[in-house]
Amino acid sequence: MPTSRKLSARLMQLQELFSRNEDWLIVINADPDAMAAAMALKRIMSHRVRKVTIARINEISRPDNLAMIRYLRISMLPLSDCLKNQATRFAMVDSQPHHNPAFEGIPFSIVIDHHPTSPEHPVEAVYTDIRPKYGAVSTLMTEYLRGFGIRPGIRLATALQYGIRTDTATFTRAGTENDLRAYQYLAAHGDTGLLTRITRSEYLPQWLKYFARAFSSMHQCGNWAYCYLGDVESPDILVLIADFFTRVHGLKWVGVCGVYKETVVVIFRGDGHLDLGAFAASRFGSLGNAGGHRALARAEFPLAATEGRSVDVFVFRKLTDRPQKKKEEENRGRGEGTL
Repeated sequence: MPTSRKLSARLMQLQELFSRNEDWLIVINADPDAMAAAMALKRIMSHRVRKVTIARINEISRPDNLAMIRYLRISMLPLSDCLKNQATRFAMVDSQPHHNPAFEGIPFSIVIDHHPTSPEHPVEAVYTDIRPKYGAVSTLMTEYLRGFGIRPGIRLATALQYGIRTDTATFTRAGTENDLRAYQYLAAHGDTGLLTRITRSEYLPQWLKYFARAFSSMHQCGNWAYCYLGDVESPDILVLIADFFTRVHGLKWVGVCGVYKETVVVIFRGDGHLDLGAFAASRFGSLGNAGGHRALARAEFPLAATEGRSVDVFVFRKLTDRPQKKKEEENRGRGEGTL
């Protein structure tokens, strides 16, 4: 079946969910791709439902994200019990219900994402569209807009462009032909000047000290590196530094670790030769939430899981430990198998 027919069938299914008597709440873990995708879904819902509100579960501190909100005038509220009580239906983009405890208990009717699914956490919603091969949900939502015959305005087109840029690292880290086609289409409707202003707002002066910590703590192990930053004021700092290290010649991947509010966070970035999503899940999945894509992944687990040991050493050993199965095979090859 041609892709256009599949999309049309999806759009018909999606449209059947909309009623002018209902108030929708789009819940996101706010980053550029999530915010842009939520804006697009809100635009699709406009005139089809009574009210649409975008709610975020996280605090926003990255300067480029704040610039995106300011320049593109993104209307978004912190998630609260009051907002949840006022809504009659819920949607989610760029995430899945098991990704964060803040999503627990919310009966999502729509889940649209590009992160891989987990067999242990099947997504249950009336409407789901999860496409791990896409570099950004903004790409998928651009296809939705075109399928509905909606031409994005300047601010929406610019937001979707920026969403694709950030999640694909401007097509150097990930991305497919679909992402490129969507970006080219949006370029004809967006504002290059606004996009430039947003992309140039990346760092706060008080964050520079973390780069010094990263350089001084870095362990380089062949073609990969690990660094530990200690306590950080925002996990976004770990993301910025991990992205920075992807520009270092010879590094295939990097893990950047820090502690935020009694939670250990490890950010992975790479060139895709190692499936970092699967790697993160195998090393840290038993401790908390871990996973992602081939080229970018994340792990989060309670500080208490280290049982008082050095976080730096604990995480580094997790990264360097060989899987037990591989050890057993090597032992058998040396005649050292257990009885």
